Amino acid sequence: MKAFGGIAKPRLFFLHPELSALTLPLKQLNPPFALQIQNVSSKRSGSVKRVQSSIAERTYRSNAVDLSTSKSPSEYLSQKRGGPRSLYARPSLQEMKNERMATRARVFEFLRSVGIVPDELDGLELPVTVEVMRERLDFLHNLGLTIEDINNYPLVLGCSVKKNMIPVLDYLGKLGVKKSTFTDFLRRYPQVLHASVVVDLAPVVKYLQGIDIKANDIPRVLERYPEVLGFKLEGTMSTSVAFLVGIGLARREIGSVLTRYPEILGMRVGRVIKPFVEYLESLGIPRLAVARLIEKRPHLLGFGLEDQVKPNVEALSEFGVRREFLASMVAQYPEIIGLELKSKLHSQQGLLKSTIDIGFDEFGRVIEKMPQVVSLSQSSVLKHASFLRNCGFSLDQLRRMVVTCPQLLALNIDIMKLSFDYFQTQMNRDLNDLVEFPAFFTYGLESTVKPRHQAVTKRGLKCSLGWLLNCSDEKFEDRMNYDFIDMEEKEMEPSFDMKTLTEAREDEWSSEDDEDSDAD
Repeated sequence: MKAFGGIAKPRLFFLHPELSALTLPLKQLNPPFALQIQNVSSKRSGSVKRVQSSIAERTYRSNAVDLSTSKSPSEYLSQKRGGPRSLYARPSLQEMKNERMATRARVFEFLRSVGIVPDELDGLELPVTVEVMRERLDFLHNLGLTIEDINNYPLVLGCSVKKNMIPVLDYLGKLGVKKSTFTDFLRRYPQVLHASVVVDLAPVVKYLQGIDIKANDIPRVLERYPEVLGFKLEGTMSTSVAFLVGIGLARREIGSVLTRYPEILGMRVGRVIKPFVEYLESLGIPRLAVARLIEKRPHLLGFGLEDQVKPNVEALSEFGVRREFLASMVAQYPEIIGLELKSKLHSQQGLLKSTIDIGFDEFGRVIEKMPQVVSLSQSSVLKHASFLRNCGFSLDQLRRMVVTCPQLLALNIDIMKLSFDYFQTQMNRDLNDLVEFPAFFTYGLESTVKPRHQAVTKRGLKCSLGWLLNCSDEKFEDRMNYDFIDMEEKEMEPSFDMKTLTEAREDEWSSEDDEDSDAD
């Protein structure tokens, strides 16, 4: 019974087929039990044998395959190391390195063959084939870039056409940047092709719109100054804007100023803007007046302080301009500090000397009163001088008139003729009156000269041209109420008034009122 109980679970035979070889002590059992065990044993023995036969057949086949494919240790190592008989051979690191070097050498050879110097491309990831590199070159050529342009910034060859160039150019086109400007755009700032539209370009455009640059002006700003796309938002751009507002530039004008001269966004306050403002202040121009000048002519900040502005101020002093007049001169004609001034001063001094006989000291007085004289053309000077001489003025009288009122050399000659005809036919005055007050030609004939002349004629008054014209309309009305004029009031020569740049404007008053209402 114990023996029978020991083999009652048939799965033991499947797990351990070797049990079929066990010899059981059957002789010690009774015949019925022996017969029963034999029957069970025979049945299960058959199953076990079939399993053993199947397993043996599989083992044989497996051994046969192993024997047929077995290799010696040396052959196995050769296969593992990528021998010639391996179906999955992998190159070694050295072989991969050599292949990359060979590929790079072929690309470099191609670049040299088309005229590009690849010296700066060491370490830059380049296309793995010459065909891809040729595709990049063709794309850049289609944009208008030449071999010289690419040599100026060869790193552009590291930009993928599909991943870098096309997305950037598409974005610029959607903003409104003209395709006709792409060539100049990329020549000035080829680094834009490395930029990410989402990470780099879009935030800058959003910032520009946030400082009141209109959306339809964004293309104009980018075309004029593409480098702005490479600036950090919290760096130079924000500090330059903050400084200009701090010195008095109207907030409402910031967008207009930057649209006209976006280069301000790239100027460092400490190195460029602040020294420029402080130098103009040292000439006698109030800080608020400097802010207004920048507001009207933002390109002034582009004049180099050391290589243009200061040398020009020194040149003016050399030609007889007195320092106390420098402020009014710059305020009247700010461009004078950015011109190639010394050569112009030489040529204009010679022209006025030969035409009107103006001496060195008188030339300084002329420039003080009208600094634009340095930019007058020779033909303009000759035409005006000829007109005045034909009016009957002597050369000496002409010289005195121009020194007193240099604007005579720049007025519209047709209007001057009308004024002179009225002076002769209606006012019946002597030419010496014009010599004493040549600014007569600067006043409007219909708006000022005629009505005032008629007013004094009606009252039977006799006065000088200066007393008649050199005053405001309100002051003239007061003069007409005088009971008598037995002496002339002091006549001031017309001059530039710096207060015109520092007076508060209506829009500033309204903005202050708005701020006060918001605060309430």
